Formats: sequence, structure tokens, C-alpha cells
Amino acid sequence: MNTAAKLSAYGAVLALVAGGAWAAGSAVGPFTVEAAPSGHDTSGAEGAGHGDDHGGTVAETAQDQPAGLASSRGGYTLAPTDTTLTTGTDSFSFRILGPDGAAVTAFDVEHDKRMHLIAIRRDTSGFRHVHPEMAPDGTWTVPLDVPEAGSYRVFADFKPTGGEATTLGVDVNAAGAYEPRTHEPSRVAEVDGYRVRLDGDLVPGKASPVRLTVTKDGAPVADLQPYLAAYGHLVALREGDLAYLHVHPEGAPWDGKTPAGPEIAFVAEVPSAGGYRLFLDFRHDGVVRTAEFTVDAGGTVAHGEEEEHGHG
Repeated sequence: MNTAAKLSAYGAVLALVAGGAWAAGSAVGPFTVEAAPSGHDTSGAEGAGHGDDHGGTVAETAQDQPAGLASSRGGYTLAPTDTTLTTGTDSFSFRILGPDGAAVTAFDVEHDKRMHLIAIRRDTSGFRHVHPEMAPDGTWTVPLDVPEAGSYRVFADFKPTGGEATTLGVDVNAAGAYEPRTHEPSRVAEVDGYRVRLDGDLVPGKASPVRLTVTKDGAPVADLQPYLAAYGHLVALREGDLAYLHVHPEGAPWDGKTPAGPEIAFVAEVPSAGGYRLFLDFRHDGVVRTAEFTVDAGGTVAHGEEEEHGHG
């Protein structure tokens, strides 16, 4: 996303009803980690903030909360054209309103794009990472694949020109029978013949090294291709309220020191204990694939436990 403390390097998107996400919230950025504003920087570390009120004002408290919990932050508002979706491939449109209430039209390019949009159902299934196109009037539009009915959280990750990198979130709904899913702890994902393993533990409030290793047919994948100016993009979502962290890996393609796999290293800083869903986008043979993981911060998955879960 595609960018207040940061998760280190080029590197920080978790499941119930729609109402929980409308709490006053804030932004997080890369795992480099982004906590208050969520930007994408390859060289710093931003950490997700804590939502506790330590006597500050309401505005100060909101700024301390993790990203994506609010539709408005720092004077900017995520305003969807419609808050309903149709299952299948639908068109989703929105605007980013500035402090003056007008649509913002000037955005900086962050990781090859001016806007990163994450969509996920509130049970953390159906993860999508897409890149809308903006019309001259500031309306962003993108085809959005909505596989099943339910309540979805949509995150807009952007940096307005002259402003802070920001992540805003809003709920949208797809009508139909809703059957929520649960996700067992898993550190190994299988997707399209690729196997991705997650190593390292998430420690609340601390920079935690994590490593993703990609193999195919038992062989290491050492020729990953850059995707949005990185070898991998990691999004973490806190289960329950979907607090958002967008993570980018350490190093960058062609920097003379970062290998193109099979390992992708991140430093992650999660704001609290609890369950997190992690989604790694990686590109190989010209195709972007997503590997999904379910881990606990403040605890570990038992060694040797290799429950597999993938997303195609």
C-alpha cells in the first residue's frame, strides 16, 4: 500500500459485525511499521499505536489508535459513492475528502501507485489488494471481486500531496446469506503449488523480525519478481476490529544486498496481544499470488504445527 512508529524497512491489514470498525481510529503504515499515519517507507520504522486514553484529548487519543479503524482522520475522509456491493465483480467508487470538504485530487506515488485499496470480509476471508484509477474530479473507481455476501471492510492507503501518509477504513455490505468462517492458527500457506512458511513471533509493542520463505515443488524460489517496487507486501489485520498494518520487507530490489528470495524479511510491530491475520502478496512467473496466515501475538503456534491455508 502500498505508508506513529514504523515496522522496519520497506515493509505494516483482522472478524465480526460491521459496527465494531466505526470506532474512532487511525492509521498505520508499513511493517518497517506504520501506526498513526500509514505510509510506505523503505527505511524507517513505524509502530501501531495503542487506543488507550491516558488523559489526552479525544483527537489525541484517536491519533494514537491503529490505522484503518476510522473513516476520517487528520482532516481526511474516505467517502464511498455507495456502501452496498453486488457479489461477483462489482465496481467500487469513492473519494477522499480533504479538510475543506472538497475531493482531493493530488496524491503522491507510493510503491508505484497513488492509491492502494484493501478489501476484506469482516471474518477476514476474501482478501483483495487492488489499485483504483482516479477521474479528474477526484473519484476513484476499481473493479472489485466480491466472492460472497457479508460485511466488508475497505481500506484506502494513500499519501495526499503535502500531507501525511494515511489509511482510512469504511464498511460496505454485499447482500445475501452470510456464513462466517473461522481461521485456525497457521504458519504455512499453500497457493497454486507454492508453499510459503512464516517464521518468527509477533511481540506486542516490540519490533519483531519475521521471515517468509517461498518454495515451489520443494525447491527454493530464488527469482521472485518485484511487485510494486518490492519482493513482497505484507498486510496484517488484528482479529476483532481489523486494525490495519501495512508491512514492507527489508531492502529493495536491485539495491545490491537484497536477494530475490526465497526468504523475504520483515520487522513487524503489532499494537497489542491477540490474533492477527497476515496476507503476503508475492510475484513469480508474472503472477501475483497471496499467502494467508493466522498467528497470535503474545503467544506462539506450537512448533511442528503446519496447518495449511492458502488464497488463490
